[in-house]
Amino acid sequence: MQNLKNKRLFLLDMDGTIYLDNELFDGTIDFLDYVKEIGGRYIFLTNNSSKGVDKYIEKMASLGIKTTKEDFLTSTDATIFYLKEKNYKKIYAFGTASFVGQLKDSGLCVVTELCDDIDCLCISNDTELTFKKLEDACILLGRGVDYIATNPDWVCPTSYGFVPDCGAFAQMLHHATKRNPVFIGKPEPQMAYLAMEKTGYTKEETVVFGDRLYTDVACGINAGISSAFMLSGEGTLDDIETMNIKPEYIFKNIKEVYTYLAETE
Repeated sequence: MQNLKNKRLFLLDMDGTIYLDNELFDGTIDFLDYVKEIGGRYIFLTNNSSKGVDKYIEKMASLGIKTTKEDFLTSTDATIFYLKEKNYKKIYAFGTASFVGQLKDSGLCVVTELCDDIDCLCISNDTELTFKKLEDACILLGRGVDYIATNPDWVCPTSYGFVPDCGAFAQMLHHATKRNPVFIGKPEPQMAYLAMEKTGYTKEETVVFGDRLYTDVACGINAGISSAFMLSGEGTLDDIETMNIKPEYIFKNIKEVYTYLAETE
């Protein structure tokens, strides 16, 4: 693990990695301070597309961590980048009011009601889900419009267990329409690429930390950077064999990461 000392850009998942719901994990503040002390940079990478960066800034502040917009990259950010490249005429946004607002604020043409000239359906982690949205999505998929999803996560961790996430909604729509989306967030490498481009760090200087093999760790592998599997959230050691996804590092929690790095200075 000696190579971990040489990392300077730390891409951090949040829920299940540095906190769970409203509980900040022991060692998080120490770890973030360590990154600053070595002249490094951390960026919070999240697949959760149900809320905007402003809400994450508030969340972090409530946990005692001061952040700015520059400290975050979300699957919504990566999705907006993708949608702009595709130059869609009109996008049906399936998600929270916050998600819809972010797409609109970026300059994309977005609607939340059915009309004839929609050429793309974009779904996200929708904590405000209604049956009408599901019905509209099925109608649009039946028309053959392009189909994009912010992230493939099956569940979102909570203090009492897990709740459905965007990947679960996509699976439900697949059962109804037999169509699958193009997923944008982790495990696709775009978020890691954007983070490195944004900060100027190289692949050799970068590592991603997360509690999911199939999104966080796989993102690192797909981007050609180091990955650390955190056992403080959804994932377990058994998942490594089951999913055949091999992280470069494995830690019980963020405190163990900090303890290792601090002891090897």
